[in-house]
Amino acid sequence: MAKRRVSQKEKERVAEVLERLDTQYTTEYRCYLNHETPWQLLVATILSAQCTDARVNIVTKDLFVKYPDVEAFANADLKELEQDIHATGFYHNKAKNIIACARRILTEFGGEVPRTLEDLTSLAGVGRKTANVIRGNIYNEPSIVVDTHVKRISKKLGFTKEEDPEKIEFDLMEVLPEDHWILYNIHIITLGRTICTARNPKCTECFLADLCKAGTSGH
Repeated sequence: MAKRRVSQKEKERVAEVLERLDTQYTTEYRCYLNHETPWQLLVATILSAQCTDARVNIVTKDLFVKYPDVEAFANADLKELEQDIHATGFYHNKAKNIIACARRILTEFGGEVPRTLEDLTSLAGVGRKTANVIRGNIYNEPSIVVDTHVKRISKKLGFTKEEDPEKIEFDLMEVLPEDHWILYNIHIITLGRTICTARNPKCTECFLADLCKAGTSGH
């Protein structure tokens, strides 16, 4: 994939965006999915597809008591697990993937959630987004997670013109300094939930308005 050329002027604008995000939201690493172990975050992230983090946290509060370890998920009854996670939507596929994922972690990775992108994406139901959540939050590997907020707001900021999440990820890797790859996702989720909402963005209240390509063009 050809490397994107980033002008000095653009680098300065990106640096100002990141500085304002840091000032507004601090540089503390936060994960919006409640978890205590790597495998809990993996399950929660699988459940979060097409579902809010808040609803996932409600479901996993009881789920992780009922299924206290990877072995419990590997041995789960499919129909029963489907009912346990029903509220997160797409529960047929999610339940099937969680069980298959847990079994592979036991048989191929000694019960430990793997670290590399290649190994993580070999697990059922785990794509680049989920893998990067694990790599960033568990192993502190610089990773960019392209969720709906990151996709939408990165395009508004002019950091990418792509639609495909993987292409957006590579664009952002070129534009953003590595030490902000994880933070950017945390900040943009917060911004997307509070100010730059999908339906009614509060552009007049946004601290990035003068730096935003969409905002400065009046869209």
